[in-house]
Amino acid sequence: MSEAGMAMDEPARLEVDRLLDDRGTRIIVCCGSGGVGKTTTAAALGLRAAERGRRAVVLTIDPARRLAQSMGIDSLDNTPRKVTGVGVGGDEVDGDGRAPGELHAMMLDMKRTFDEIVEGHTDPERAEAILANPFYQSLSAGFAGTQEYMAMEKLGQLRARDDWDLIVVDTPPSRSALDFLDAPKRLGSFLDGKFIRVLMAPAKVGGRAGMKFLNVGMSLMTGTLSKLMGASLLKDVQTFVAAMDTMFGGFRTRADATFRLLQAPGTAFLVVAAPEPDALREAAYFVERLAAERMPLAGLVLNRVHGSDADQLSAERALAAAENLEEGGIVDQESGKAGLRDDDRSTPDTGLDVGADTTADVDDHADADDVDEITAGLLRLHAERMQVIAREQRTRDRFTSLHPEVAVAEVAALPGDVHDLAGLRAIGERLAAGVPAGA
Repeated sequence: MSEAGMAMDEPARLEVDRLLDDRGTRIIVCCGSGGVGKTTTAAALGLRAAERGRRAVVLTIDPARRLAQSMGIDSLDNTPRKVTGVGVGGDEVDGDGRAPGELHAMMLDMKRTFDEIVEGHTDPERAEAILANPFYQSLSAGFAGTQEYMAMEKLGQLRARDDWDLIVVDTPPSRSALDFLDAPKRLGSFLDGKFIRVLMAPAKVGGRAGMKFLNVGMSLMTGTLSKLMGASLLKDVQTFVAAMDTMFGGFRTRADATFRLLQAPGTAFLVVAAPEPDALREAAYFVERLAAERMPLAGLVLNRVHGSDADQLSAERALAAAENLEEGGIVDQESGKAGLRDDDRSTPDTGLDVGADTTADVDDHADADDVDEITAGLLRLHAERMQVIAREQRTRDRFTSLHPEVAVAEVAALPGDVHDLAGLRAIGERLAAGVPAGA
């Protein structure tokens, strides 16, 4: 193996198929920074699991439209949709003894999920009042942490249904990897917190007496809130709080229950990254946080890794050969010295008419120059590839030196985007292989 392909200490290889085949694994959470292929990885894992006999559902967060189309679905919504053309086929076990599997996919609709919570935990009249409240509509559509909280709510709902034996979760894109773990707690604490309890005071006292109590006992605070929030918004918040009174205790309870579910042995976290310093720095931070929270980490998926089938030719040697060709010199195989080409040497003047032969020699020389130019270009491209491989290897080695206990699956970069099930299968095969092509 070349210097670029060598590492001081090779990390343990993440055995993806073993993870997918383990029936004790009921939830796989793909997490990491944005733009590293989490959604594609989650979909590929779900597909491979289904075709290995699992009943899998993939919960994606804001996927690209082409990913939904790659599953043969025009659009994904808050309801799991079955993906056709998936499974080992037939009603019996396949040649390897696996039963038929199936794959469902859905995209989180955080507002619809919030609406379902309201509708499922209060009476129809109160639910209608909550859903029509302006503050609730703002909260459910874009309040900080709502998406992460609703992703966990939906995960809890899917797990409770027990229709699938594997749930693959694509975590929301966040500015910080910690948002996925922290935001649900923050939102639950807000909805169950002191601020909300204060706003509930007039509703608990009731009617005008309650408002009188609030005006006498808390006039300073409400005056300040009115200035900060506006009288109309404060009224919307108080109306929302009054309607949600019976529900508030459940938010933190469900958030805590889902958090415990993520800590359970049947859950496996996969940190997804690319071989770039920022992405792996975020991945290292996430690995440390998962350990602190006692979350079960299965390993690291390193996407878009480059490899070469000609890694015995180093970047330095490729560049030297390209420069030699571009300068017009060759290496004399017998003497080892650089010299001129045979067809560049002067020809004695014999007085003979050699026009036809000279023209042929010129044409041959031109063809040779074209070949040399193309070859030099290819050598430079190879040198650039080897430099990329070496840079990615150094970046990976820095991560593995800090976290040698983390198993790694390196996924070779594809030449184009994934746009169909075949592309997802190719990603799954690379995940299972665990090493880039040519490595």
